[in-house]
Amino acid sequence: MTGKIMKGIGGFYYVYVEGSGLYECRARGIFRNKKMKPNVGDVVDIDILSEEEKTGNLIKIYKRKNQLIRPMAANVDQALVIFAVHEPEPNFHLLNRFLITMEQQEIPVIICFNKTDLATTEQMQQLEKDYENSGCQVIFQAAATGEGITQIEELLRGRTTIMAGPSGVGKSSTLNCISKEKQMETGAVSEKIKRGKHTTRHSELIHIGEDTYLMDTPGFSSLFLENIEKEDLKYYFPEFEPYENTCRFNGCCHIHEPGCEVKKALEEGKISKLRYDDYCMFYEELAQQKKW
Repeated sequence: MTGKIMKGIGGFYYVYVEGSGLYECRARGIFRNKKMKPNVGDVVDIDILSEEEKTGNLIKIYKRKNQLIRPMAANVDQALVIFAVHEPEPNFHLLNRFLITMEQQEIPVIICFNKTDLATTEQMQQLEKDYENSGCQVIFQAAATGEGITQIEELLRGRTTIMAGPSGVGKSSTLNCISKEKQMETGAVSEKIKRGKHTTRHSELIHIGEDTYLMDTPGFSSLFLENIEKEDLKYYFPEFEPYENTCRFNGCCHIHEPGCEVKKALEEGKISKLRYDDYCMFYEELAQQKKW
């Protein structure tokens, strides 16, 4: 039987087979010998040991479309990254790092700003403007009231989507609105520090509907840019692309060079200052890494 690995805990892999349900499986030693570790999201073949007890052995891992390292996952079609508009305040440095990480993997991103019931129209318009040319789709929701959930359900249908974001932004609440079969523990935001408690402790794939899966991941508070040369960083900012070959100097890094069309677009309000400032910060960060 062929299915998808939904989660892996303590050497057991839980494989969902459409129409048959969830099986608890162990991986054969051949995978250890080949140094292959089954990942959440892997499409696999299993041998059934007991249909009554829903147990089996994992015997084959199909070729992966892609593979993420943090979190460890395979065969992802898109990412849904959730940040709150308020409580906690959005960490744009973190969001922009995440977008670069997904761009490296060529995984499309949907940015979802949650808790819009706490935001003004002007704040939402500014968020939309900052990310309208980032290559991502920007949506808004209020999981507490169910506003915007229908749109998310449409975007998820027929795809495997990784859901990510810091703790306390409403990932579990969003999942509870979408999933009819599994209600996740919902963490309250600490009134004292306005940060979320970690309620998801491992990556887990959740069956939402036919050919539709949502991967819940632990909340993250930091991301590091890896395997990027500072000269290549500009290619991970899609809003720079229209100006890439129009600067005065070939190989312009859009930092200090005169005659830079990206900086001109910034001055004209065509490029988000929030995004550009992070580009400069990340560029310097990568430059410093090379000194060690």
